Amino acid sequence: MQTCFVIHESPGWRKRLLTAFMIALLTSFATVQLRASEMQTTMVRGRVTNFVSGAALGGVHVKVNDDSATTDADGRFILSIAQTTVMLEANHPGFQSYRREVNGSERLSLDIALVPQVRFFEHTEVRAAANPLERSPSLTPIRPSEVQSVAGGAENVFRVLTTLPGVSGTDELSSRLSVRGGGPDQNLTVMDGVEIHDPYRLFGLVSAFNPETVESFELTTGAFSAKYGDRLSSILTIDNRNGSSRSSITGSSALSLTDTNAILEGGLPGDAGSWILTGRRTYYDLVAERFTDSDLPSFGDVQGKISFNLGNKKRLTLFGLLSREGTDAALTSGSHQGEIYTHTRNDLYSIAFDRALGNRGSWRTLASYYDTENVRDIDGRFQGGGRRRSNTPDIEQDMPFADFAWESSTRTRDLAIRQDISYALSKSHLLEVGFESHHLDTRLAYEITGRRNAIAENGSSIQGGAGLADELESERQDRRYGAWLIDRMNLGRRVETEAGLRLSHSTINGDTLLEPRFRASWKLAPKTHLQFAAGWHAQSPGYEKLVSADYLFDLSGSERLPIASERSTHVLMSLERELASGLTARIEGYYKRFDDLIVGRLETPAETLERVAVYDYPPELAAYVHDTPIITSQPSNDSEGRAYGFDVFIARRATSAKTRFTGWASYTYGIADCTAYGRTYPFDYDRRHTLSLVGQWRPSQRLELALTGRFASGFPTTPPVGLSVSATADENDLDGDGDRGESIPERDNAGRLVYVPDFGGVEDMNTARQPNYLRIDSRLTWTPRFGKERLSMYLDVINVLNRTNPGIIDYKLEHDPDSDRPRLVEARDGSIPILPSIGIHYRF
Repeated sequence: MQTCFVIHESPGWRKRLLTAFMIALLTSFATVQLRASEMQTTMVRGRVTNFVSGAALGGVHVKVNDDSATTDADGRFILSIAQTTVMLEANHPGFQSYRREVNGSERLSLDIALVPQVRFFEHTEVRAAANPLERSPSLTPIRPSEVQSVAGGAENVFRVLTTLPGVSGTDELSSRLSVRGGGPDQNLTVMDGVEIHDPYRLFGLVSAFNPETVESFELTTGAFSAKYGDRLSSILTIDNRNGSSRSSITGSSALSLTDTNAILEGGLPGDAGSWILTGRRTYYDLVAERFTDSDLPSFGDVQGKISFNLGNKKRLTLFGLLSREGTDAALTSGSHQGEIYTHTRNDLYSIAFDRALGNRGSWRTLASYYDTENVRDIDGRFQGGGRRRSNTPDIEQDMPFADFAWESSTRTRDLAIRQDISYALSKSHLLEVGFESHHLDTRLAYEITGRRNAIAENGSSIQGGAGLADELESERQDRRYGAWLIDRMNLGRRVETEAGLRLSHSTINGDTLLEPRFRASWKLAPKTHLQFAAGWHAQSPGYEKLVSADYLFDLSGSERLPIASERSTHVLMSLERELASGLTARIEGYYKRFDDLIVGRLETPAETLERVAVYDYPPELAAYVHDTPIITSQPSNDSEGRAYGFDVFIARRATSAKTRFTGWASYTYGIADCTAYGRTYPFDYDRRHTLSLVGQWRPSQRLELALTGRFASGFPTTPPVGLSVSATADENDLDGDGDRGESIPERDNAGRLVYVPDFGGVEDMNTARQPNYLRIDSRLTWTPRFGKERLSMYLDVINVLNRTNPGIIDYKLEHDPDSDRPRLVEARDGSIPILPSIGIHYRF
């Protein structure tokens, strides 16, 4: 799980844990991959067309084993394949996957016709289907091979997605995303039709998805299909591939920067289907255990899929995923001591039944059970320094110790059923209907003792804000339902439309909402398309969204909460043109309107008086008591907002084995602001400028250079308005008034006042900007002649410039010899340092 609480009163704990984690990575950087391959090859030529219209399809990904090509504007491709029987695959967004066996010992010229419509499975031929939108605003497919090869991507799809238009990582270490200014909890992740509630591993350093077993990734950054709901901003869909049926068993293994994985796959006897089994596990912790008694963050998972061909165009698919990760570490640095224990469990089981409805339609029934749980236990004892100190020059002698303890657990169980039906009324008219049901059992429990987060300016912050109760235990059983109708039509040869309507209902608040969606594409010229999309989207409250959230809301109480679902309205328009073979450009404008956003309400006057009443400060220090309302964890629909801007995206795809340069460039200009607490201010992830450059250049057949560059203006931040006198519980009646339940000014052992940063009130939130972000990653791959094309070696370097980026802006206190107060300084934290790795790929 990505976040629940992080107590920042002692920032050194997190930094030291991450430092130890990075050292373990640096000591275990080799990468080896083994895959089957043959030496003798032959050239295969072919052309890919639309089965319905007969039009050529450009940009289709054609693959045989590890070799691939992309069709040009005329749908043509050239591919080098082994001189044996191999499986050829062709994939394109909006079309069924195409697979067939070809014999590389023969001279081949292939004509491939891709069938529009939802994907069926191998050995199923569908003869009629309407053409879905071949192009859609804000939809960007990402190939699994790109996830594996992008410099600095670390084989994590979320890190690769940050190079696409409109997408930013919320920080440098985790995998949480902000899409066009929205929060990370507004993004939906769906794998094989199943909603994934926790898509992260290792606190976000790794994703839950192994690119070795994925067939396709697709990100839609706005106005997504009516088939999906309960999110405001975007959807990432992941389709896992079936096992290879070329032989009864085959396999591969890999060792990446963070983990090792092994894959076994094969066909079932009698062409009855296929199976695939994969396992991953971190290995750096095994190395680090030789040098430390602590268990560093680690994870392992096992994933399996088996598909049965039932005959008569029917298929049954079983899928299972088991994942465990944990930490059990004791950290000591000087006088600071701490222990951290975490345990996360993710289990997923699903069964799917697919069948063709004659030659015109398809039927898919999916049932799934998802169970995720996260437990954390943090205990620490720290002396002054960092964000809490007096103006003493000797912290170890004068500063008193402070303790904190935090225990938390979260759980989400989701029993879901999904039904998809698609039927072509004609070659140009397709209807899709479906429904889904989620039976949710969620739980949140925590207890915080000791000091709170000194830099959580928002009291409802999930990182230990002052507005959170000392303890909470809340369980809910809720239901979410959705139904949709989609009408796709081709209006002649130039115009394609998709009109959709979604009906959503949630028992957590009783809301029933209609969400219309519309998309259209108009071919202005053979290589130029104008696209438009609009839609209404809604998101219900729920603990299941806590894994990606920034703020915690107490959803205890009645079965039906008196808060509405959040809503957003999307309007997008784009112009796309193919500039040359394999080279496309797109410019897109967008506008999003947010209504009924959930925020923590402000304290009532009575609650403020009750909170302030425990402070017993002398008159000369009374100004340091915050007597203005703070944000609580009680939810309210008292916020609205907007986000607008434009994207530019240029991509160069390979069209043949001779293509030397591939990659893409994206630029986003965006504005995102919200209105709450009586003022309008930037959203937490408002970012004016984002520029990404991703490229791979092959100066020769034996050398490839990959570079990834990212530049972005800073996110909003809340700077301190000054210093405040720290409070401490008067458990020993230090002021002699007999009241042991009050809070008094904290002093060090020499009687000096202890200070902390003062972040003001709600009027001071997000009034400044973080520094600009810049990172360049590189990768050099060499295929030596002596390896006979089987061996390749690479050097990958993350953060070549070794720049300290502002992942987290920290504010620390230092001794000031010219004042009676410490000096407040700004520090950057949470940044990945220069991180090299060396890898070897060998195919046999």
